[in-house]
Amino acid sequence: MSGKPTLGTVAKEAGVSIPTVSQVLRGTGRISEQTRNRVLEAAKSLHYVPNQTAVAMRSGENREIGFIINQLSNPFNAEVISGVVDLLEAESYLVSILDTRDDVGRQSHQLEAFIRQGRGGLIWVPAIETPDETFDLLTAHKIPTVTFLRNTRSDIDHVGIRNAEGTATATRYLMDLGHERIAYLGGTDMTLVRRDRIAGYQRVLSESGLGAGVIWDSADNKLAGLEAMLELHSSHPEITAVVCNGDMVALGACLALQRIGLTPGTEVSVTGFDNIQDAAVATPPLTTMAVSPHKLGCKLAQVLLDRICDPDKPVTVSEVSAELIIRNTTRAPLALPQ
Repeated sequence: MSGKPTLGTVAKEAGVSIPTVSQVLRGTGRISEQTRNRVLEAAKSLHYVPNQTAVAMRSGENREIGFIINQLSNPFNAEVISGVVDLLEAESYLVSILDTRDDVGRQSHQLEAFIRQGRGGLIWVPAIETPDETFDLLTAHKIPTVTFLRNTRSDIDHVGIRNAEGTATATRYLMDLGHERIAYLGGTDMTLVRRDRIAGYQRVLSESGLGAGVIWDSADNKLAGLEAMLELHSSHPEITAVVCNGDMVALGACLALQRIGLTPGTEVSVTGFDNIQDAAVATPPLTTMAVSPHKLGCKLAQVLLDRICDPDKPVTVSEVSAELIIRNTTRAPLALPQ
């Protein structure tokens, strides 16, 4: 057969009309079981796949969802995406993933392409300094949208994390173990997430009379965390515990301590944030604030589905609390510094 299979070639192969093929593939019409089976067998033998763009144009429904995120390489994001895809694919949606890398210009191009292609919904981590015009563009085109992590508009559904609460819990836990010299490690730009996490850390220190603490920048990946921890320890050898902006930074920090002959959880305690899979299998296993990324992705997908099903429902904001998971990278300090 020359050319790609179409409704017409399937109809010819099955010996029926094109409308009959269309009805069988859409599961509509009063079609005999014998005819239905003949059409399905013909479609299978010809490797026919419906053109979803054409289907969407006819039905007014598009079952393609976009997920625009930043730092696709971060395992936390990968696990969130897995949850989104698992739930949406079970509901017969196709998910396409784009990475802005926190670039407003790149994001603008991606969103414009998204609108031109008429996607059925959007899950979105807005880039830093996203202008109001970008939100207005999505609103004007009536695209069902859920923002993730960064909540910057009150008129769009949002799913996020109680970040300040999480780092406050981690900091308080370290203080209860006896640590008084605790640093915050991770992040570079003052995103909404990092701002809130630092605020939770500093609030607990301030309430305990320990000052503002030490804030040390690091890109959110393992190598950067390793290098930053080496610099932090060199500049502040008195630090006995570190609250990290995310698990990847924390895992890098643990590798740095091991590189200079220290044991995470003995000489220096380390806590992460996210509870990615690597946190549990690291050596030593990482104490962290768990938010279950896969479940978070499922939550995102469900909020979007609810918005698609009921476009006029009230806007929702869902924020999950992080749970302290105690493993081997934290314990009481060997001795309080003099």
